[in-house]
Order: sequence, then structure tokens, then C-alpha cells
Amino acid sequence: MSTELPPVAPEVLAEAVENLTPRLRKKLDAATEGCAAGAVLEADGTVTLRFGEDALVTLRPGPAGTITTAEQAVCGCLLAPRCLHRAAALGAAPLADVPPEPVAGPESATAAGPAGPTGSGSAEPVAPADPAVSVDRTEPPESTAPAGTTAPVEMTAPVLTAAQARAAGALWHVAAEALAAGVTAGGAVVQAELLRAAHTARLAGLPRAEAAALRVVRGLRAARERRAGQRLGDLTGAFRELLHTAGMLASGAADPALTGTARRSYAPGGSLQVHGLCREPVLSATGYGGVVTHLLGPGGTPYSVSDVRPGGLARARGAGSASVALGGATLDHAGLARGGLRIVGATVSPEGRLGAGRGVRATPLPGIAWTEQPAARLFARPAAEAVAELLADPEGAESALLGCDVMVVGAAGEHLLVRETRPDAPLLRLLPAHPHPELAHTENLRRIASYPGLLLRVLGRPDLDRTATLRPLAVGPVPGAEYTLRLPEEWLCRADLGYDRLQGAHFPQGDAAPVPLQAAEGPDPLADSPLWRVRRLLETGVAGGRRAVAEAARGTASLAAASYGPLRRAGLTAAADLAAALAAEADRRPRDVFGRLADPSSDGYAWAWLAAAIHLAAAERCLIAASWAAVPGPVPGPVPVSGR
Repeated sequence: MSTELPPVAPEVLAEAVENLTPRLRKKLDAATEGCAAGAVLEADGTVTLRFGEDALVTLRPGPAGTITTAEQAVCGCLLAPRCLHRAAALGAAPLADVPPEPVAGPESATAAGPAGPTGSGSAEPVAPADPAVSVDRTEPPESTAPAGTTAPVEMTAPVLTAAQARAAGALWHVAAEALAAGVTAGGAVVQAELLRAAHTARLAGLPRAEAAALRVVRGLRAARERRAGQRLGDLTGAFRELLHTAGMLASGAADPALTGTARRSYAPGGSLQVHGLCREPVLSATGYGGVVTHLLGPGGTPYSVSDVRPGGLARARGAGSASVALGGATLDHAGLARGGLRIVGATVSPEGRLGAGRGVRATPLPGIAWTEQPAARLFARPAAEAVAELLADPEGAESALLGCDVMVVGAAGEHLLVRETRPDAPLLRLLPAHPHPELAHTENLRRIASYPGLLLRVLGRPDLDRTATLRPLAVGPVPGAEYTLRLPEEWLCRADLGYDRLQGAHFPQGDAAPVPLQAAEGPDPLADSPLWRVRRLLETGVAGGRRAVAEAARGTASLAAASYGPLRRAGLTAAADLAAALAAEADRRPRDVFGRLADPSSDGYAWAWLAAAIHLAAAERCLIAASWAAVPGPVPGPVPVSGR
């Protein structure tokens, strides 16, 4: 069994690569490949890697299990610390997440879990970028205003500092070069340059730009290593986010949404009364696992309590019944998902995450059914309305929940097809919220699919990257329906699909069932659109770099017409123009009389790629919104049929 290398801080790896000579940098990718296979875990917790007979690299992780300083990685060769062996060992290790800022106060040392930064949405010692992160005990800052008064707030236009402008400009240029190189040439040196620029952005107070750069580096690593589950579309989206953020900041835009926040700032929430909706397992690719429990306040305001720590799958499965570390509450997450809390002295992040800081007190409350307010509001309006609202303001879309009543149509490939029980409702696709086979999502959806005509009340998260797709977190019976689920009262008539396993007794036996519908997917406006040509061009650039885009676009006029003609005939003239401009820019390499590049910068190519990528994302969002819209055709009503 191979020993896993400890995670390394991005700035430590960047410095190690920067200290190499140009000759050694050319050898770095070959030296990094496969070197982790010989790692040995020593009795004192250090990890050693041998390079030949005379070079032994020793990694000594700190108390958090990560390499955070250069002194924790040493090599015994004569060139150390500027040696190839040390840089290769650090390059083979996974990237550590950015450590949290120090929090003053004695209570901060007893945090129930790491503090999180988005996702989106939306997760370490700072938790990974997952949809959920751990409960944070960060306290809101104490006001310096006299008691009984409110400190004045000065309204000033945000302005970037000189350091922020320089950091954003440097990150833009490095990102543009990384895009021009692509996955094929985006080796350790390119990644180290991105990490160095990301670290500078963090020091300048640009956490969103730093997080985007780290996502690109992780995506490049996954693509080059051909890891299972790696998607070129995800890396394309990461490049779009990085270039957009860095480019806007470098141009002088000082929108707080672009700069981001270094960590959640928890503000006093006073006294709250929250009720559980469901719980969701969290499993990240960086080895973190846990649970997030979704809650609602009396006015329908969403809240959450989460517990995510290192531990992977085992912790994701066990955290569902772990105790809730919030104000001395005696509930576990399973009880909180079907119960409630009255909280005094609550602290709340802008995303609705409840803090467990000093002074927070919580007492359990009875749970409420989904048919009672405020939960009933989630199911009161058409799904298309809720999705249109999320697409109009995508910042909080990653964590937003959507409720609807549906009729099961049947399985079609990896999808469970359902139709919302409203007039002219479209066909919806249900996908597991997490596809890991050890979690219960996939098995539960497969069992539901074997009951066509079943009526369900579904609570889930819309997948805004796919047409009419919902990732359900919990299900329950439809009020007043006969052919629906039969769930235990102790479950409060709802099942958390990631933890509760549906059995045969939970389904109707011999009741009146609606007419089964044909399990055939309808038209997919996104898949049927010629926009896939633009998407393929952008992904070609990410995979093979600028040269691959230029090669793909070269050819005769008939080839260009075959590529962009369908776009123009479909009325997508802007997409066709942007794709043509990207191809032309990729092939534009002016040279002087001596054959040298007259303009070696990749900025023009990066701007052309970004323009096409942003337009494509906007066009796809419009098609996705249309896929949730109403379609002609009535929903069949229930008729008696024979039992199963």
C-alpha cells in the first residue's frame, strides 16, 4: 500500500520551483511523475522519498498534517534546497488548502471543525471548496460604539489598492500564458507560476482570484494525471472564472464580489428559531467528509449547520448521526434534520451558516412537516419560477434548494425521469446529489424508478449546468395522494436520500396508480443546439492550448462554413463571430524580418477566449432556463390499476 504524501502549501511549492535553474525546470515534470510511489511513512510521522543512492527527501508535516514552511521539506543532496529532488517531491504532493486567518480569543482553539472560505459554491485546516463546510466558532467583532448606539457607516466607492492592481495584472498574465499552454504543456512550471501569482493575490487581499487560480491548478493536475471523474468542462469553467476575475480586477473594477472575502464574517443574529429540512452528506476530492443539515427560519430564511473534516467517505457516512456542536444542543444531525432549535445569541454568516461561537445557546424544538409553514413555501410555486430566479442571480444558486411535487416516469440511462404535477409541466431529470456508490443516493433513485406513476414530493438542488435537472436531497409523500410513499412517522414522513435507505415497505402496495408514462426523454434544447461547436473549440484550447485552436480552425472556406454556418443559421451570430475571432487570434503570430515573434504576449488570445466563453455560458443559461419552462400536454390523472 503506497504512502500518501502530506499536502503542501501552494507558496512552498511555488518557491521550490522558482529556485530551480532553467535546466532543472525542464526535467521537473519527468522527475515528479511516479516519485510518490516510493514514499515511506516513518515512525515519527515524517515521509521520506529516495531519489537514487545519494538523495533522500524528508517531509515533516506540522500538527495540521500539512507542509506549510520551506524548512519542513529537506533533501540530503549537495544542491539542496535548490535541488530537483525536493521540488519534485513537493510537486507530487497534493495542494493544501489556504490556512484560516488567526482568530483572537480562547474559544477559537476549541472549534468543532475548520473554518471555511465559496460552490459555487461553495471548504482546511480551512475546509475544501465544497458545498458545505464545518461549523465555525469565529465570533463577530465587538462594536466600538457606545452602548445603545449604532456606529455610523460611511458609504464610499470601493477602490483597488496599487498592490491589488499589480497582483491582479500579474495573475491575469500568468493565467493567459497557462491557457495558451493548455493541459499538454501545463506542467509543474506553469502550475508553480500560477501558485506564485495566487499567493501574491492572497497577500494583496484578493481571495476570490486566489481561489480561482487554485481551482485551475488542481484541474490541470487532474487532467494531466487523467484521474477518474475529471471533466474537461470543469477545467474550462475554472479558466473562465480565473480569467474573468483577474481581468476585471486588472482593469480597475473594484466590485466586492470580484475581490471576495478571506473568510466568513459572522454577524450577530439575535434569537432564532429554526426547523430542519434535510441533511446532506459531503464528500470532497481532497479527502474531506462530513454532513450539512439544511434549516429554515420562521420567515423562510435558509440556514445550515455543517460539520466537514478530514476523513473522506467514512466520515461522510458517520457524520449524519454525529452530535451537533452548536450552543450545547443535545441533538445529532439526524435529529436536527427532523427537529429544530431555539438559538439565543446566534451568529450567522452571509451565506446563512450558523456559528458555534462563545455565548451561543441552543435548545431543541419539535420538528415540522413539509406541509407546515415555513417549509410549505418551498413547494408552493412552479419549479420554473424558482429556477429563473436562481439563474438571474447565480451567486447563491449553488446552495439554494428547490421543492416540487412530481410523478415518476421511469429510468432513462443515468437519469430518473419525472414530470412536475402541474399543467403543461416539462419532463425533469433527477440525478444523484453525490454519485459515490457507498452513499445511498443512487440506490434510492434506482428503487424509486421501479415505481412508474409514483407521486413524490422532492426537495433538491437544481443543476444549473444541465437542462431541467434536479439533484434531490430528500423525498416525501405528496399530501392527499394514494399512490405515494409510506414513510415512518419517526422519519417525519420524509427520507434523506444520502442516509436513509428506502425499502419495499416504504412504497405503496396494490394502491391506485396513475397511468404510467413512456420513459422517453424529450428534446434537449442545450444538446440540440449548435452551441456545442463553440464549447468544443473552447475545450480544445484548454486541452491543447493555443496551437490546438489554431490547427483546428485552419482549412478551407468550406470547413469554416461547416463550423460556423449552423450557428448563423440558428440565429447565434454572436457566438459564430466570437468563435471565428478566437480562431483568428489563435492563428495570429506576427513575426519581424528576422522571424522572431513581434507580439509574444498571450493577452489578446486570452481575451478572445474569455469573450467566447462568457457568451457561451450566458447562452447556455438561457437554454437551461427554457428547459424548465412549461410545455404543451396535460398531466395524466390517477386511474385504478391492478396491484404490483
